[in-house]
Amino acid sequence: MACFSCILRTKEISRQQHNQFSEDIPGIESVTIYTYKELKNATNCFSPANKIGEGGFGSVYKGRLRDGKYIAVKVLSSESKQGAREFLTEITVISGIIHDNLVKLYGCCVEGSHRILVYNYLENNSLAQCLLGSNRNNIHFNWRTRVKISVGVARGLTFLHEEVQPHVVHRDIKASNILLDKDLTPKISDFGLAKLLPANMTHVSTRVAGTIGYLAPEYAIRGQVTRKSDIYSYGVLLLEIVSGRCNTNTRLPYKDQFLLERTWALYESGKLVDIIDTSLTDDLDVDEACRFLKVGLLCTQDDMKLRPSMSTVIRMLTGEKDVNSVEITRPGIIDDLMDLKIKSKNKADPVNASSTSSALDTPSSLDDTTHAFMSFTTISERD
Repeated sequence: MACFSCILRTKEISRQQHNQFSEDIPGIESVTIYTYKELKNATNCFSPANKIGEGGFGSVYKGRLRDGKYIAVKVLSSESKQGAREFLTEITVISGIIHDNLVKLYGCCVEGSHRILVYNYLENNSLAQCLLGSNRNNIHFNWRTRVKISVGVARGLTFLHEEVQPHVVHRDIKASNILLDKDLTPKISDFGLAKLLPANMTHVSTRVAGTIGYLAPEYAIRGQVTRKSDIYSYGVLLLEIVSGRCNTNTRLPYKDQFLLERTWALYESGKLVDIIDTSLTDDLDVDEACRFLKVGLLCTQDDMKLRPSMSTVIRMLTGEKDVNSVEITRPGIIDDLMDLKIKSKNKADPVNASSTSSALDTPSSLDDTTHAFMSFTTISERD
């Protein structure tokens, strides 16, 4: 009888904690609440063998529930104050959003001091791992697959920017935040840095957060969040997908180290085809690949007013709108910030001094007015 009373008392305490926490998190009532024991069992006590991702705010584990469903379990570090804010943001932003090109939040755990998010498990890692990173030989990314990924991410962003109310600015679009399911369908992940943008507002001023190489210059300098800052990041990502290389790689000759600068130089000289990934063979459509590169350059123009909306980007990618009829102006590049990050990376790791998108997940202080910190990077599998 005593043991039964303990069980009832434990459940009541857990229920009270959940009710108290629910008052502070809009949207939590619409997600499944998992117990800590349930997630501990699903991940085999959060075994290192099941760890599939790690970032500044905690770790991600592959898990399997009692009903056989595989899940990705994102555990917030108890020592991370920044992470607590991202935890609340992620639940608020994504709990009621469903789209084919967005990760799906199954639920969370708010038991005691534990703060855990539970997502659908995605089998094929992140784009950073599979296309740009060490696992790139595991999957053959032919041209049609890259088209599918490029358009899919654009559709996901269009949904966030133009269909969801209030609009959502992701703030950390990058290769490591694009996850791939078993069919290589892209899913935008990690909404910890996202900002809601009401319909009557053009921007939100905030502390700068994101990843060097993907940051729009006006956002890095002034801290003004707009949908155009996401579009800039998408443009860089699009160049990475077509070229098959990271936005920055210091192992290359200096003129080739920065992908955006190199692409612009080749565009000006009429040699845009030279940046296309040489591993693409049989199904490569050179004209279409060059069109995608031009869209990437349009998205990264220095004047953010000239960058197309994401719905226009989709029309350009699919050929519904002629890219060649639009003038492409010089891209916005923050050389000083990139140089500072690279010098810091090289000093810390002189042997592997290639600053890829998946290797930059460490905090970075830039100056008194501009700071950048890396969001929590979720990947779905590790070989």
